[in-house]
Amino acid sequence: MNSSAPQITAGTTPAERPSSAELVARARALQPLLRAHADSAEAEGAVPPPVVDALAQAGVFRLLTPKRFGGHETDLRTLTEVSEVLGEADGSTAWTAMIIAVTNWMASLFPDKAQEEVFGADPDARVTGVAAPTGVGRRAAQGWVVSGKWSYNSGAPHATWAAVGALLQDEAGEVIDQALVLIPASDLVIEDTWDTAGMQATASNTLIGRDIFVPHHRVLSVREASQGTYPRSLREDEPLYSSMFGSMLLLCLVGPLLGLGKAAFETTRSAASQKPLSFTVHGRQADSVGVQIQIAEAALHLRTARLHAFDAVEQVDAHVGPLDFTSRTLVRAQAGHAAQRILEAIGILLNTHGAGSFARTNTLQRIWRDANVAARHAGLTPAVGYEAYGKALLGIEVPVSVML
Repeated sequence: MNSSAPQITAGTTPAERPSSAELVARARALQPLLRAHADSAEAEGAVPPPVVDALAQAGVFRLLTPKRFGGHETDLRTLTEVSEVLGEADGSTAWTAMIIAVTNWMASLFPDKAQEEVFGADPDARVTGVAAPTGVGRRAAQGWVVSGKWSYNSGAPHATWAAVGALLQDEAGEVIDQALVLIPASDLVIEDTWDTAGMQATASNTLIGRDIFVPHHRVLSVREASQGTYPRSLREDEPLYSSMFGSMLLLCLVGPLLGLGKAAFETTRSAASQKPLSFTVHGRQADSVGVQIQIAEAALHLRTARLHAFDAVEQVDAHVGPLDFTSRTLVRAQAGHAAQRILEAIGILLNTHGAGSFARTNTLQRIWRDANVAARHAGLTPAVGYEAYGKALLGIEVPVSVML
């Protein structure tokens, strides 16, 4: 890497860099602010500036940015814990923060020159992206000319760069690779297409680009990345950037869901000590054996989800270099399985709380909507993970997705 590139930004010397525990504590301190803005964020369809600024000041967007650019360069566990804590307060904010942090990690897999362009002049750069290859790149001198429309770009209004998917074509129009290309956000147009029942404030709108030149150093082959091969310089002091591509980008999605599940549990449990169980002899729900059983069942589903999620996270964080095929399929299966257990727990909790869960003034209805939207992310589709893992267990090494 160019020796003139910024090594550390002012005020972020190694001794001053926060520990993972401190970063999680900072996220927890933001919960009152997130809760205070949750309703207005949903109404406006985007995380409001005061919250975005607070996330930046807490270092959330820098969680996986290289230290040599002033980032925190933590690990997947820290990202998961931070987004879980944020998710307890607001699902949309947690999702937006997580997406930016992990896409910053993805940008750090590109060639060194691209990293310098993104983070060198702006350690607080915010990269968002869409991995689906809904763009096309035509070969040009020194790079590619890219056009496309990329939907579900969470955090689009807050981005300074975007990493978007494209099918690269040769001169004859034949597809020769699937890639992610880095494009300055200022070169893209945002089309307001995000109108959903949940996760409304993620502003997961559509990006549009026409005939944008992308130099070779801002191109990342998805096929090679899916096998753990990245075009960045190999640095032994940066093991985070040898982590498995698909595993990182799938597991990160579970953190906000864990937080939503915990929020639903605490809200329901707290209310049960005062809320009557209508049409029964019980003056409060907590006195009912049926409610007690449901609370226990929900708690165990959430515990199962967390155990699976962090077991998979530990596998990714502890492994330097590519994971073997079976391990990658297990990670994918665990991510989807955890998401389903969270949804099951939330369903039980809303059944326990009753019809009042869906009052507009009750946060349970937003938790339910947010979780059901988030868990439908393509990366968490349980059937895909189960198929991939089942194939691996039977010795059939046929990848059903590049995102393994």
